Amino acid sequence: MRFFFTLVLALALGAAGAAYVWLHQPFDLPTATVDLSVEPGLGARDVAQAVALAGVPVNPLLLQAWFRLSGQSRQIRAGSYELDRNTTPRSLLQKLVRGEEALRSVTLVEGWTFRQVRDALQNADQLKPDSSALSASDIMNQLGQPGVPAEGHFFPDTYTYSKGSSDLAVLKRAMHAMDKRLAAAWALRAPQSPLVNAEQALVLASIVEKETGSPNDRPAIAAVFSNRLTIGMRLQTDPTVIYGLGEAFDGNLRKKDLLADTPWNTYTRVGLPPTPIAMPGKASLLAAVQPAPSKALYFVARGDGSSQFSATLDEHNRAVNKYQRGR
Repeated sequence: MRFFFTLVLALALGAAGAAYVWLHQPFDLPTATVDLSVEPGLGARDVAQAVALAGVPVNPLLLQAWFRLSGQSRQIRAGSYELDRNTTPRSLLQKLVRGEEALRSVTLVEGWTFRQVRDALQNADQLKPDSSALSASDIMNQLGQPGVPAEGHFFPDTYTYSKGSSDLAVLKRAMHAMDKRLAAAWALRAPQSPLVNAEQALVLASIVEKETGSPNDRPAIAAVFSNRLTIGMRLQTDPTVIYGLGEAFDGNLRKKDLLADTPWNTYTRVGLPPTPIAMPGKASLLAAVQPAPSKALYFVARGDGSSQFSATLDEHNRAVNKYQRGR
């Protein structure tokens, strides 16, 4: 009997030791990384089978038993995971329970147009291009905003996503982020602002974003355009003309372009253009609703990124001669 118990104990210790080694032994993966997709609603057996089918050299019955014996099999989360050669059965379960999905990121830059946003999403790593065959209006329909222009309605930021996510999901997050930022900025608008709604604030912010060379100039540039809107003076800003030209713009803005009437030509039309011309960031949103206290109606680039502001045309002409014509 004593020998029997000793044998059983030795076998139990041996099994425990073997289990410990197995749990902490990295999988011998065939490649540097293996992608694992866990669909919602899968049980321990199905998850273990998915791991084996993904290319991990493991006995699915053994892995299933580990999931169940751990008491955490019901806590496994659906998602897209990336396993590397340091992954062990123990760390695999921890990854699945914590939902540590394989994440990628895409950055949308302040001042980008919607066309540039689409290009960035198209080239993003492991992001499903579900919007690639859709028009801009179709995309807004898919996002639950029919009739809303896509231009400018996405907040520039870095967005993370799990491998295999839809680009529409990223766009939806960016759209909600802009809605939130715009609402917060509109709530802070100055009483003297000529803007009548948040959409106008977004349009003006996009112009400020494209016109700003030095970040500190944003409120002053917003003041120039706000002052012009107040007195009914044309905005006369080149970025809106360029936007209206679209793909016809070759990088050289000519006099004939300034005279060619489009809905975005602020040299030929009074007031704001019908849509934003780019994605404004937080600073430009705030500048649009809180312009600097200024009577300036003109500004010209100094050549160092900053601008010279003038209240009269004579002052402006002198500034142009000084900074642009070298007189």
